[in-house]
Amino acid sequence: MKIGVDLGGTNIAAGVVDENNRIIGRASVKTNCPRPAEQIADSIVEVSKMAVKNAGVSFEDIDAIGIGTPGAVNSEGVVEFSSNLGFNDTPLLTLVETRSGKKVFVENDANCAALGEQVAGCGNGVPNFVAVTLGTGIGGGIIIGNNLLTGVNGAAGEIGHMVIEHSGVVCACGRIGCFEQYASASALVRQTKDALIRDREHNSIMWGLIDNNMDNVSGKTVFDAAHMNDEIALKVIDRFVEYLSCGVANLINIFQPEILCIGGGISAQGEYIIKPLVEKVEKKRYTKHSKVQTKICAATLGNDAGIIGAAILCN
Repeated sequence: MKIGVDLGGTNIAAGVVDENNRIIGRASVKTNCPRPAEQIADSIVEVSKMAVKNAGVSFEDIDAIGIGTPGAVNSEGVVEFSSNLGFNDTPLLTLVETRSGKKVFVENDANCAALGEQVAGCGNGVPNFVAVTLGTGIGGGIIIGNNLLTGVNGAAGEIGHMVIEHSGVVCACGRIGCFEQYASASALVRQTKDALIRDREHNSIMWGLIDNNMDNVSGKTVFDAAHMNDEIALKVIDRFVEYLSCGVANLINIFQPEILCIGGGISAQGEYIIKPLVEKVEKKRYTKHSKVQTKICAATLGNDAGIIGAAILCN
């Protein structure tokens, strides 16, 4: 058995994963950033042992620990940089190995989520697979020939920072018009607020949903209104999916995977996201006349993808 750890800026989640890639015990603790990497490593071991206890097994039964972390991770398990955690050339693999006595594997968290979906989720074990996760930003994982594409420095797959609007919104990375500034969950909230600002007559149902308070706008607001056929909400979603389709078509043109999945809470919106996304991408992809096409679908493992993928690192 293996332990998969999803190390985030807010929580550290761990799960004991069996040979069938099922989580049989789990636990979670707060990350409590900022604090020294040594203390975070202590918490990783602590939450791992909690998950083992909840699984009803012994820590001696654990073969290895896999960790998915934000940031660029090199082949030696050193997190070269992670703004979320304050890591800079942090030897996370060594820190956890010395504290746990177990073999440890470390990889970028989005790559772990992609690996989890490819092996145990919607990927059905296909050798070429791309995962796109829509959250605060846009995360990505790319698997080619059953191998994670990590690049020369472990930082490959930062798909949220490809430019899709050259004269657009300034991104935190320093570039202008990045994909995640237009097609992330955060971008959708901003776009919803912008639409409400333009709706000076308060015609949209969304005003009632947020009690006339812009601070109450969430990624769910526009979809709740769309379910009630609110015209403004439907236009916001259509524009959002148009941006999303631009980035997805770029990824398909470059990698031509068998499957590309969309993850994050937004992906659960089915006919409002996946269906129109497929329709728009079909018009944009270079291979529109090919007999074999990339399948676009929603991710299926949810928050478990990172834990399962981290455990799969140990195989």
